[in-house]
Formats: sequence, C-alpha cells, structure tokens
Amino acid sequence: MSARTSAAIAAGVCGGLFVAYCIYFDKKRRSDPAFKEKLRERRRKKHASVKKVSQTKLPNLQDPEAVQKFFLDEIQLGEECLAKGDFDQGSNHLTNAIAVCGQPQQLLQVLQQTLPAPVFQMLLYKLPTVSQRIINSQSLSEDEIE
Repeated sequence: MSARTSAAIAAGVCGGLFVAYCIYFDKKRRSDPAFKEKLRERRRKKHASVKKVSQTKLPNLQDPEAVQKFFLDEIQLGEECLAKGDFDQGSNHLTNAIAVCGQPQQLLQVLQQTLPAPVFQMLLYKLPTVSQRIINSQSLSEDEIE
C-alpha cells in the first residue's frame, strides 16, 4: 500500500469515528431527563425577550423632543447593557434608537465600526421588526387623529 492510500484510509476511519462520537453524544444529550425542560426554558426566555422588545413604549413621532429623548435614552440603555455583557438587550435598545433616528444609515455605519460583528448582525436582524412596529404605531396614531 502506498502512503497516500494509508493516509486516505486513516482519514476515513478518523472521520467515521468522529461521526459515531457525534451521534453517541447527541443521543446521550437527548436522553437526558432535563434536556426537554432546558430546551423549553431557552425558548421561553427567547419568547420573553421578543415580547419585551414589542412592549417598548414608543414616543410620539410627531414630537421631535420626545423622539430625541427616546433616542438618547435608548442609546444610553443599549450602551449600558452592552457594557454589562447583555448583548441581546443592548441590541434591542440600539435597534429602537436606529428605528427612530433621522439618519439611520450614518448611525449604522458608526455602530458597525464600534460594535462586535455578532452584536451588529443581531441588530440588523432585529431592525426590520422594530421598524415595522414603528410604522404600524404611526399609522394607528394617524388613524386616531382623523
């Protein structure tokens, strides 16, 4: 046998052993009695954080002072959460700030330079949802005026 054939066989055996170990570990993990409860708890937390974002009190978009105060408060809260290591809440607050910002593209460029890449990606992922919520709340307030 050549060295190349031996290396290929060794790589195949190692790959097969690795796949077998992964299957064994996954089966062991899933058979753990607390696995389903941990999974449910993780889903509850994620659902609660999404719900909390949707409960943020938005300012009257017709009042520039209220929008500016909301923007500054959300930026400050976002920075505080990020400093504590709570990236999910921090990105929620920053997303709220971007959604009411007059020049979101410039703010996004600054945040892209300053935030870690995973946090910035989280922020971009949440932005359409928050923007849609603001558009919906604005249309509701216009309907109330008419």
